[in-house]
Amino acid sequence: MNLDHLLLLLSLILLTCTQSDASIPSKQDGFWYENRPAKPDSILIEGFFDPVCPDTRDAWQPLKQAIHHYGSRVSLVVHPFSLPYHDNAFISSRALHVINNLNASATYDLLESFFEHQESFYNAATLNKSRASVIDQIVTFTAKTTGNSDLSDVRAGFSDSKTDQATRVSFKYGCLRGVYGTPYFFLNGFPLPDAGSPISYDGWRHFIDPLVDEQTMKAEEIPHLMR
Repeated sequence: MNLDHLLLLLSLILLTCTQSDASIPSKQDGFWYENRPAKPDSILIEGFFDPVCPDTRDAWQPLKQAIHHYGSRVSLVVHPFSLPYHDNAFISSRALHVINNLNASATYDLLESFFEHQESFYNAATLNKSRASVIDQIVTFTAKTTGNSDLSDVRAGFSDSKTDQATRVSFKYGCLRGVYGTPYFFLNGFPLPDAGSPISYDGWRHFIDPLVDEQTMKAEEIPHLMR
């Protein structure tokens, strides 16, 4: 991210977060991985992702590997965060909200498909296309990726003002949390270093292993204290 892009994004963040008419959404933002919300004793990872960001794409596989390694001890929620200098970030983020409403179990399938075919939605790839044609391309891509999603249902989702509002809420939520690039991670509510860069599998182990060890020690202490 160069300085001009950073200044533009910070300006948008300040403008968004200072609006006095921002309403509180009726439900929490984000998509729970494997539809598994965090429990009180879960280690919680929050990721802010732009579906057409190369760094976000590169961050996904090591994070997914770490989530599978820890199993139910770790929960993940992803918040779409549309970087303004990625022309199709908002549309692709909105597609995630659309499909999450139609079939929540397919949301991460769509996210991974965006990562796999990301080059098709880069700025240069769609430079000579109208916004309407890009939306139509993403509608078709979304329905095809999710298999059992009807094309007309996906198109209707893009006509629904609620999905537009939900995508805006996702961006505003990231702004309120101080997010300025993607990928951006929080672990149990605390931001991790090197925002905007992928974290390797070993990096995730470095952060999470001590938390798992601490939970294990506390669980072992409880029976001892009850004797």
